[in-house]
Amino acid sequence: MFRLFTRSTVAAVVIAIVALLGGVVAGPASAHSSRTGASPEDGASLSTAPDRVTLTFNEDLQEAYATLKVVGPDNHFWQKGEPTIDGRDISVAIDGLGPAGEYKVNYRVTSADGHPVQGQTTFTLTEAGNGVAGPAVPADYEAPSESEGGIKAWYIVVPVVVIVLLIGAGIAFVLVRRRS
Repeated sequence: MFRLFTRSTVAAVVIAIVALLGGVVAGPASAHSSRTGASPEDGASLSTAPDRVTLTFNEDLQEAYATLKVVGPDNHFWQKGEPTIDGRDISVAIDGLGPAGEYKVNYRVTSADGHPVQGQTTFTLTEAGNGVAGPAVPADYEAPSESEGGIKAWYIVVPVVVIVLLIGAGIAFVLVRRRS
């Protein structure tokens, strides 16, 4: 009976550690915004220019540091004005497009938790338009890669897991020693 109590105590400690680790891992994994939609859709082919480019995310966005650029096949910017944030959407006006070809929509937004999220979508204009190009893209302009930004979750999770396991092992050791 005494041995069963000791094993059940150790089992309870292990279950508590696993439950704690589940909460630690689940928290950081869901911490960032992710893009859920685009208009025009990513990879779409259009015969005429849209009035706006809009990206939708899974949570509200902050207005701080919002960037939305439309880069044409002629290496010019085609967005007009600054992007606007409306809840989960970021959008920018388009006043016509120019040459036929692939247009890249580069974005960087700040999610509700303060982490930057960046990436790129594309669409293709199949018939040349008569829009007026914006400035040429500077030589040092870097298109964003798909990224969640911020600190990667495993930088936090691994040390926390190690610490929790060490504390749990210490508690189990003390409980077993105390019972014997």
